[in-house]
Amino acid sequence: MARREPSGTPATAALATAGVAFTQHTYDHDPSARSYGLEAAEVLGLPPEQVFKTLLVDTGTGLAVAVVPVAGSLDLKAMAGALGVKKVTMADPAAAERSSGYVVGGISPIGQKRALPTVVDETADLFDVVYVSGGRRGLDLGLSPADLVAVTGASVADIAR
Repeated sequence: MARREPSGTPATAALATAGVAFTQHTYDHDPSARSYGLEAAEVLGLPPEQVFKTLLVDTGTGLAVAVVPVAGSLDLKAMAGALGVKKVTMADPAAAERSSGYVVGGISPIGQKRALPTVVDETADLFDVVYVSGGRRGLDLGLSPADLVAVTGASVADIAR
């Protein structure tokens, strides 16, 4: 069911404002889950390759956002190359929360407090719909990869391994 009214989180409000069709998928988050993204895929019955996690990296001059499948990990060298910088490191979780306005495990690439350079892994294009965090633990949003790229102003590159 596509939701268009702003409700719930800054991510759902941003999608509604942009006129992007999306679906909301809620589940009871287990605080003992070892991986937020893999938990979402399993509970929602989705292939882990189709569920994407949002990671913030530090470029040395600021933060940037990487969106990669929960089944894999971020290739830091590839991310640096996609951003045109020498190197990136994983952002401090507290800095990621301050910048995005979301809590770790619920960071959405959509509707962050500050617009950051964003790179979506190219495997997103393999699917008609991809799933990303909706801005809180226990909420994922389904939308087209093209809409994800458009609403975040992202570039697309091979950044996952």
